[in-house]
Amino acid sequence: MNIKDGCSSCGSQIILPVIQEEASCCSTAKEAQNNTPRLDQPFVTGSISTTAGRIPQVSAQLQSRDHWGTVRARFGVGRMDYMVDPGLYALGNPDNNSPVLVTANYKMSFDYLRRELSHRNAWILVLDTKGINVWCAAGKGTFGTEELIKRIEFSSLKNIVSHRKLILPQLGAPGVAGHTVKKISEFKVYYGPVRAEDLPAYLDSGWKTTPAMRIMTFPLIDRAVLIPIELVAAVKPFLIIAPILFILSGIGGPAEFWTNTINYGLFAVLALLAAIVSGVVLHPLLLPILPGRAFSTKGFSIGFVVAFILLYLRDVNLQIWSGRIEALAWLLIIPAVSAFLAMNFTGASTYTSLSGVKKEMRWALPAQISAGLGGLAIWITSRLIA
Repeated sequence: MNIKDGCSSCGSQIILPVIQEEASCCSTAKEAQNNTPRLDQPFVTGSISTTAGRIPQVSAQLQSRDHWGTVRARFGVGRMDYMVDPGLYALGNPDNNSPVLVTANYKMSFDYLRRELSHRNAWILVLDTKGINVWCAAGKGTFGTEELIKRIEFSSLKNIVSHRKLILPQLGAPGVAGHTVKKISEFKVYYGPVRAEDLPAYLDSGWKTTPAMRIMTFPLIDRAVLIPIELVAAVKPFLIIAPILFILSGIGGPAEFWTNTINYGLFAVLALLAAIVSGVVLHPLLLPILPGRAFSTKGFSIGFVVAFILLYLRDVNLQIWSGRIEALAWLLIIPAVSAFLAMNFTGASTYTSLSGVKKEMRWALPAQISAGLGGLAIWITSRLIA
């Protein structure tokens, strides 16, 4: 339900309420049993007895381990395994008239949803999105029509609630065909607000959204929370490349090996780190005010500014050829790396579209590779003629 955050396959056709072949029926029944949420998951506080069996009960109050899990996921630790079992959960003490809200099995999406429904009773139907948040899963197809219909059937939702209404997050709309869901499962799809924090007001108003609830923004705080995982991903190759640059800096130059590494190697490592910071930290923070529409252009612009500042502070001697060549090298490398890393944010932004991203990549990637490799070749040349 919140930015902070192919369908599951069971044959070539969408699951129908009645499966005629005995083998298919047994297979589906076994699959349904295997997809019942476990009661021993750490966040489960108890269970509720229903006509469909015991349903895991959860609370809207997040525990310290839930918060710690979110922090770990933000830094990429166990990110791909940060998920809950798909299926039906009871929030509070719901009855057959309580609303049914649908979300992804990425635990952060699940936690954000239940956190915003404090002191409320509801059913939460969790789809198997392979641990991907609602927005991304809708684009990939795992938060989709077939998976939703399958979870409705496997959870015996018809026997648990008397109504036939589902509240889906608006960001999941691209993956779900509401008319198909209603035709096959008899449940009507209602799209709630963009953000989970607006759910209480939405429910209290009789399931009506305001224009503000339909607008997906990308404010500073939403951009900032994306930084840690991108930073961790960028630091990993940096730890490999930095020692190589440090050693290469000692080859050639006006002094001995270790003197060269200190004078040129430390700056090379610092310059590479600055390129990462400009693309992963400064770019998302300054996104709205950076020039250009394409993220690569925005990343290149902030990278160029950072490169210029670094070279100014280094006081490069532009009177000699080695100094000019070194300056040119970093004016190519830093913006290229920054632009490349900046493009990673296209999947999280409301400013981009799939077709626009593909179009940008066709010209941006070749330009970034050419600038980066060209800058590296020029930098190596500067070391040899120094």
